[in-house]
Amino acid sequence: MRFQGYKRGIDVPTPDVLALFDEALALGRTLIAPRAAVRWLDVTDRSCDALTAGGVTLTIPAIDRLWGDVQRLAAGVCTIGDALERRVAELWDARELPLAVMLDSVGSGAVESLAEYVNDALCQEGVRRGVRVTNRISPGYGTWDVAEQSRLFRLCPADAVGVSLNDACFMLPAKSISLLVGAGPAARVDHYFSQCARCWMPDCAYRRVPARRTVRR
Repeated sequence: MRFQGYKRGIDVPTPDVLALFDEALALGRTLIAPRAAVRWLDVTDRSCDALTAGGVTLTIPAIDRLWGDVQRLAAGVCTIGDALERRVAELWDARELPLAVMLDSVGSGAVESLAEYVNDALCQEGVRRGVRVTNRISPGYGTWDVAEQSRLFRLCPADAVGVSLNDACFMLPAKSISLLVGAGPAARVDHYFSQCARCWMPDCAYRRVPARRTVRR
């Protein structure tokens, strides 16, 4: 509902909107095929605005201040496949516009949830290895230039989950999210408390706030 513009605690969807959401959610569950691929790499060089790993330098403004001393990077991509967006296009052509728009929002919510799940799984791996794992970032968010997407794709195994990048740095299928996290004994996680609030890992030594809920079903 957030992707439909509804604000929690402020906007109240009407019964017909809720019925449309239920229909889109049920349809979406038959079309979503969640997949993710991640590759860990050693950081070979870093500066205040850049990290180098796997022979690729990623220019990320203020990354040293935000992440601190990260020794490894995890580059990855998540996708729910293209079946849902193909169905959205079919509904749009058939002028079933309310269902098309709601189904598209279901897909957006699904791939965001998948990316959060992957980030949490990487955090859990870090706990097992005794290192801190940062929040995920992606090209095009914050001050990280979207053009860096092509560099990130040189590091992550996107082809393993059927995701490609066009000349405009647009991912195909569209319901896909690329991500980068850092890891190290002294990595900074303090600036991203909300990740802890929705992380499902029990007994995490680095937890800053209690978990509100889980992203897992």
